[in-house]
Amino acid sequence: MLATTRSRRSRRAVSTAGVVVALALLLVGCAAGGPVRGTSASPVTVDAATLKAEFARLAKSLQVPGAAMLVRSPAGDVTATYGVTELGGSTPVSLADHFRVGSNTKTMTGTVILQLVQEGRIALHDPVSTYLPNVPNGDHITIEQLLDMRSGLANYTATLALNTALDEEPQRVWTPEELAAMGLAEKPNFAPGDDWSYSNTNTVLLGLIAQKLEGEPLSTIFEKRLFEPLGLNQTALPAATDASLPEPYTHGYMYSNNVDTMESAKLPADELARAKAGTLLPSDQTNVNPSWAWAAGGVISTIGDLAKWVEALGGGGLLDGKLQKERLASVRTVPVDLPDPRYGWGIAKIGQLYGHTGELPGYNSFMGYDPVHRVTIVVWTNLAPAADGRPPAATIATRLMTSIYGG
Repeated sequence: MLATTRSRRSRRAVSTAGVVVALALLLVGCAAGGPVRGTSASPVTVDAATLKAEFARLAKSLQVPGAAMLVRSPAGDVTATYGVTELGGSTPVSLADHFRVGSNTKTMTGTVILQLVQEGRIALHDPVSTYLPNVPNGDHITIEQLLDMRSGLANYTATLALNTALDEEPQRVWTPEELAAMGLAEKPNFAPGDDWSYSNTNTVLLGLIAQKLEGEPLSTIFEKRLFEPLGLNQTALPAATDASLPEPYTHGYMYSNNVDTMESAKLPADELARAKAGTLLPSDQTNVNPSWAWAAGGVISTIGDLAKWVEALGGGGLLDGKLQKERLASVRTVPVDLPDPRYGWGIAKIGQLYGHTGELPGYNSFMGYDPVHRVTIVVWTNLAPAADGRPPAATIATRLMTSIYGG
């Protein structure tokens, strides 16, 4: 028998499990056997041979079909690729491959909202009801609480309704209003501001607010405000009806299905053994319609573009100096039973790096930028999650961070 919606938990990184667990993994450094330490005064070491070896070792261990990494520092770029773009295929992964960035999209939606704050068109303390009158308790939920996940609104991607629909109607085209309605129909997790809970409903509402203020689709807003100014020519939020990826691209794979994996990202013991033996293969999720993720996770990019994006996100250029400083200062420890994950206004801080993680079925990615040491790390994999439940790109990034910062 299926459990109720509130007792089940989706494994995607546009859900609590996907991002918060990935952030906790990075901060505790579990793949490396110790925490990622480093301080603003600590020296960093970028050893290309070590980074490439650790990347390849973990990619193989996690049994991902393909992966890519980019580490940038004042010493130059270190890049590496692993495997193939299609399970059983022969096309090697390249740095030009497009992939779905998942919840890294949230940093883009958050940036648009902060640009509107900067322009005086919206304020962080404004109640949501000012812009969206049909949000329950919207008079007491602020724009800032949507940005930093303190609204209390339930997460629509953790509902049985959505996960069932994704399994039964993988090509369904979702509207943002449908997504928001699913989250708003659920009982709130807590009163606004009383706690912290990662919820995609927050970001979808922010996307709807941006569209209302700008009078344009979010995809156009992203293009004009973010992608064009930064020269992100390989990055886009596709139309809701478009489930394709531009060439070249990597396929994306996941084990089992959405409903059966809501309880845990880790496969049952018998299936895990078969996956390790290669007798249980993941399914191809490449062309499943991603409109269900929209403002919370719908963007497509490349490793080079995502590096440019996170460098601007953490280093400045998207906001004026004052608001940029306030955004970086907004990150604070979130009250969950995990090792010191930190979150702020549509941005996370992971060790010394500002950025985010992202996951859709078949794709896991990590992006981070350290503005003090000018270190950038971007990793993606075309399996998400791994058979043992770990987010593969975040696991690899953990090891890279430990190699650079010590631990």
